[in-house]
Amino acid sequence: MGTATQNREQLEQSIIKALKHNPYCSLGTVEGGKPKVRYMALFNNGLKIHLATNRKTHKVEELKDNPNVYLLLGYEAGGTKEVVEVEGTCEITKQESLRHELWNDELKQWFSGPDDPDYVILDITPARIEYTGQGMERQVWEK
Repeated sequence: MGTATQNREQLEQSIIKALKHNPYCSLGTVEGGKPKVRYMALFNNGLKIHLATNRKTHKVEELKDNPNVYLLLGYEAGGTKEVVEVEGTCEITKQESLRHELWNDELKQWFSGPDDPDYVILDITPARIEYTGQGMERQVWEK
């Protein structure tokens, strides 16, 4: 039992490190029964994953209809060459503290500030994460 817990903790730490060092991801949503993918800036606090977006975008409408998401990150140029795949669900939030915590200068090109009414956070709850380190076999984390 101790080894399984220790291995899970090591896997979680590897995933958290990869999330931190790969600030962009591909976000997959479902639009009219078909997959739709776009690049997004990624923020995380441990395994809690957040994406900033405009509440008027198509992805927000898609997520209201179907909250299932899939994230892919890590192998792109400049990334760590690890691959992280996250399957989960998404909730759209306007939580003030989170909006202020995630605010950075890069968001100024889309929003007037952290209190902009169009600025929302996509809060991702992972159900399953596949992690493949450099030259390592794939490991699976499940909620």
